[in-house]
Amino acid sequence: MLHLITDLDTWLFLKLNAGAANPFCDWLMPIATELRYYLPFIVVGLLALAVFGGGKGRSVVLLAIVLLAVTDQTATQLIKPWVGRLRPCHVVEGARVLYRCGKTFAFPSGHATTSMAAAIFLGLIYRRWLWPLVALSVLVSYSRVYLGIHYPLDIVGGWVMGGGLAWGTVRLYRCCLGRWLSRWRLFCVAPGRSSDLHPNGRRTSGG
Repeated sequence: MLHLITDLDTWLFLKLNAGAANPFCDWLMPIATELRYYLPFIVVGLLALAVFGGGKGRSVVLLAIVLLAVTDQTATQLIKPWVGRLRPCHVVEGARVLYRCGKTFAFPSGHATTSMAAAIFLGLIYRRWLWPLVALSVLVSYSRVYLGIHYPLDIVGGWVMGGGLAWGTVRLYRCCLGRWLSRWRLFCVAPGRSSDLHPNGRRTSGG
């Protein structure tokens, strides 16, 4: 069964990699996969959220940083060495490799894991951003396959892991972390703004 899954994964990889080759994606995907192109927007966005988002915004920024750090380290330092799957750029004949292959293992994709964690976490709290952030995560994730660095299953595994950790973090935030953080002066909300502690929009009694 495992052999069948890996064969199907390799077949799909070749379809989405060499089989989907075109000049536009050859230009776009190396950009989509590079963190340095996103970093200025990420920093500005988090700073704006911390400055203008009130206590809720600062709580979200803090939790997002912790979530992404935990997600990245779990994927790269624990799961990848444990699974030990080689990247397709090292082993698949006919792979079209347009980017540096890297020396770490393949499963799960760190890009897919962290980008989906960020998309689900921020999107569940700020609903209007959910689908744009998920779409961006899908683009970043597909770039890893198109460039020959990851199998599709690496991407799906990353989405499941990142999305699951993000969903769990949002649940903790809504049930208890939001209230706990509000006890600290930096994360408290203005009088009459107690609903900021509840991403689902419900107010608490007693202001």
